[in-house]
Amino acid sequence: MIELWFAHVVWATFELVSCVSRPTRASVVGMNIKGSVALVTGANRGLGAAFAHALLAEGASTVYGAARSDFTPTEPGLVPVRLDVTDAEQVAALARQLSDVDIVINNAGVFHGATALDPDLATGLRADLETNLFGTLHVSQAFAPVLGANGGGALVNVLSVASWRSLPGFAAYAPSKAAAWSLTNALRLELRENGTLVVGVHVGYIDTDMTAGITAPKNSPEEVVGHVLRALEKDEEEVLVDDVTRQVKAGLSADVATLYPRSA
Repeated sequence: MIELWFAHVVWATFELVSCVSRPTRASVVGMNIKGSVALVTGANRGLGAAFAHALLAEGASTVYGAARSDFTPTEPGLVPVRLDVTDAEQVAALARQLSDVDIVINNAGVFHGATALDPDLATGLRADLETNLFGTLHVSQAFAPVLGANGGGALVNVLSVASWRSLPGFAAYAPSKAAAWSLTNALRLELRENGTLVVGVHVGYIDTDMTAGITAPKNSPEEVVGHVLRALEKDEEEVLVDDVTRQVKAGLSADVATLYPRSA
């Protein structure tokens, strides 16, 4: 009886909250890249490097390029900073230093290939969660006050089509991205009152070192970044980069047998 009562209370509360006017960002007319100050995690190569280059090309005054190891920037305006996103204290210390940031790109990510019955799955899953979920959490929590103090700004979380659909060998990566998607939605609700645009980026394979051994069609880093920057300018909260991602999202309401068909 207690469980039933609690369920009714939760549902009634949900319906009530859904009807209450929430803080919105209706007054915001897109993010102006020109003159902005951005932080890009995982900026030393691949998609992160493409983000840094494109932001500067479109007029960002400064881009802090964060990476776990030192790297030498190749263009003016790119300031390297050392950061391990899995270290919450290090992330918090960096946020105290970079008080001028108004765009945060949570790009740092890892992939550990594993099947659901792999004896080492737990190890790979923990590693993927540490970076893909908790790393995103650490950076988002530390820089949310910075973004709020600078007018709201934007928080961009690079997710994946694997946020919605698993694949063979993705038993560690897909759960980490699914959790990161849920976190992104929670952040979106929490940061509305600060005027912060929270963007979730869903995409299939990207042509980076991470997918070097995959022969399937891939998106170029530059293409992905282009979609994201246009979304920032248009104040869009979600980016579906490619046809595969759009098809997967459109099919989420299908039954399990359709999403994961059994072999004949």
